[in-house]
Amino acid sequence: MRVKSELQPGQAARGDKLTISEVLAEYLRAERGRLAPKTYARYTEVIALFTQSLNGYAANSLSRFERARFDKLFNAEREQHREFCDIFGPEHILENVGEFLNYFMVSKVMAGADTLRASGTVMKKLARWLAEHNYVRTDDTALAIEQGADATRNLPAAEKLSALLYDLTVGRHEPHDSDIEGRFSITKVEPDRIWLQDDDDGMDYGPILLPEKAIKLCRVGWTISGAVRKSGNRCVLVEVFQVYP
Repeated sequence: MRVKSELQPGQAARGDKLTISEVLAEYLRAERGRLAPKTYARYTEVIALFTQSLNGYAANSLSRFERARFDKLFNAEREQHREFCDIFGPEHILENVGEFLNYFMVSKVMAGADTLRASGTVMKKLARWLAEHNYVRTDDTALAIEQGADATRNLPAAEKLSALLYDLTVGRHEPHDSDIEGRFSITKVEPDRIWLQDDDDGMDYGPILLPEKAIKLCRVGWTISGAVRKSGNRCVLVEVFQVYP
């Protein structure tokens, strides 16, 4: 039976309060000794992207008190300026894994399948490592590990579907004023067609005919960002910007 540590989240085993930047650097040092150079380079790339995501978006979820502290240091000039990862400790890491995997990696990064797959793997291992080294509670890692596992499987497939749907729609339809642009959740998948629901107003669109190679990649619950058009008893995808798992 594993005994829970009495240390508080974000507190290192030696009692020091470290920043996110310092903890992520420590994690990479620990991984360097066991990974092949090519794999370690991939881990380094993912951690660098995660740092960018934290510095760019994590402040949006801060409490009012923490936000005031962040604004003061972030808006300071010259050597007094601090980024998110240089202000806060590792207690803020796990709560931002989902946004990194499901938004940042999908919308802000032009990455191949290997990097997308690795992003999920690295987040899983980082979550476990944080718990093992008493930076977070063991009980707090479950969601991040699940998010990492899902991303390892889903991100490459979603990116492949996004590229496929883009190729199937680009230049095929002249824009109409009646086209509906937005984010649409896949609600049903059949052998040759899908149905969508507008995330804003709940309106349903379908059936939308797609080739088998696209259907095989579609998953209920995934979101397609783009435009649809009603066409008789059916609907068509007019444009596809991105697919979000």
